[in-house]
Amino acid sequence: MKNVQDVEESIRKKFHKELFTKFCKALNDFNLIEPNDKIAVCISGGKDSFLMAKLFQELKRHNKFDFEILFLVMDPGYNKANRELIESNARELNIPLTIFSSNIFENVVHIEKSPCYICARMRRGNLYSKAKELGCNKIALGHHFDDVIETIVMGMLFSGQFQTMLPKIKSANFEGMQLIRPMYYIREKDIKHWRDYNEIKFLQCACRFTEETSADMENKSKRLYTKKLIAQIARENPMIEGNIFKSSTNVNLSTIISYKDKNGEIHSFDDNF
Repeated sequence: MKNVQDVEESIRKKFHKELFTKFCKALNDFNLIEPNDKIAVCISGGKDSFLMAKLFQELKRHNKFDFEILFLVMDPGYNKANRELIESNARELNIPLTIFSSNIFENVVHIEKSPCYICARMRRGNLYSKAKELGCNKIALGHHFDDVIETIVMGMLFSGQFQTMLPKIKSANFEGMQLIRPMYYIREKDIKHWRDYNEIKFLQCACRFTEETSADMENKSKRLYTKKLIAQIARENPMIEGNIFKSSTNVNLSTIISYKDKNGEIHSFDDNF
């Protein structure tokens, strides 16, 4: 790994347009940060969340208005090597961590149906709970542009539904808490380029349990299939990825057979035919 000064300089200069500019655009477009927010920047150990932490640190340098950040890591049962890599990277990158432990891996080890979905829900709930305990009103996750478009396509191909990954969500179970996704516009290829340029080794998959389950392999294969499919089409038409993203901002309800409102009520085109 290059020294932390070089890593930070790469965000300010070489990758400013691809990373920091898009980070700030998402913050502004979706009003993700407001004065006096206290945000738990959630770090899983991978490239996305660690980059997000550095982008938040860069944002604090500009200090245009008052808000607080803390860097929150939940250990759901990582093996020793994964835990040490997270802590080592944080030290090298000058990111002060707040780490807490949970027993999520133990709780989901015997679940046969949708263990990854349940694990993800439990992890998010634990992050909300700890962040609120620490006085935060928001948690930030490191989902990026490619996560968004893959979610849209996966929903259509494998679930028969059209939905997207929203840039911010109000928590249904933790009053006053929100989830924000400030990397919403950032491309994964640019994150990888930043990682490789700075010679940083991040966790590929921090989840010890799900690496070993057939259910997870099925979920991974669906996402990998979707990722490869999008890439294949994009080689023939470079507009594809942007158009998939834009499709979620350009929905004409008058052409939709049916849709659900925020209360789950189904509305049909035939209602007003």
